[in-house]
Amino acid sequence: MAETLIVNEIFKSIQGESTRAGLPCVFVRLTGCNLRCSWCDTAYAFTQGARMTLDKIVDRVAAFDCRLVEITGGEPLLRSNSLLLMTQLADLGYTVLLETSGSLDIGLVDSRVVRIMDLKCPSSGECEQNRWENIPMLRASDEVKFVIATREDYDWAKRQLERWRLPAICSVLFSWAHPLLPDQRDLELKPASPDQHPIAMRQLVEQMLADKLPVRFQLQMHKYIWEPTAKGV
Repeated sequence: MAETLIVNEIFKSIQGESTRAGLPCVFVRLTGCNLRCSWCDTAYAFTQGARMTLDKIVDRVAAFDCRLVEITGGEPLLRSNSLLLMTQLADLGYTVLLETSGSLDIGLVDSRVVRIMDLKCPSSGECEQNRWENIPMLRASDEVKFVIATREDYDWAKRQLERWRLPAICSVLFSWAHPLLPDQRDLELKPASPDQHPIAMRQLVEQMLADKLPVRFQLQMHKYIWEPTAKGV
């Protein structure tokens, strides 16, 4: 039987985040996630999707004629066949990015794949799910992302930079958490902590500058080009 994955959507857009922001990219969004972060904007990928063979997925990617591909979710590493898909794409000469929550083992991912790994901050409600054993496996080609929604998130992320000396390992991204609109807030998401203090985008940038952090600020570029709730962009 052919290897398969449940796919939520495949589309071509620009890369809205990471050090490759602004580049054309094909996104393969897989279905399923083991976390329920309070600010998650892709809750529709928790369950919605259709089963596809890996060969069919590769054919769909090839039809877009773009050599940069991101495997995202949901959480791609929930399914072992995602490892096969990434290797298959790398064998075909694609630059492959993996967007992963940081809660699962990244050690089995093909060494040619760029792993963009979250470290979940307190406001996510999933901070206890960080798999700290992943950090020694990071390479210079990888990226670590902190999604920051509150002042407490910022302080926590700053401590992790120092604790793990992350900027000496790989690129570090501080991503401002774009507020969810009411129809984006899935009932399964963890509730936002009432004892934390939201941080505005400008406040985040000014604090990064004041603290002279060697990290890259990013926002979700696609949300400023299209509607924040738009899918397939």
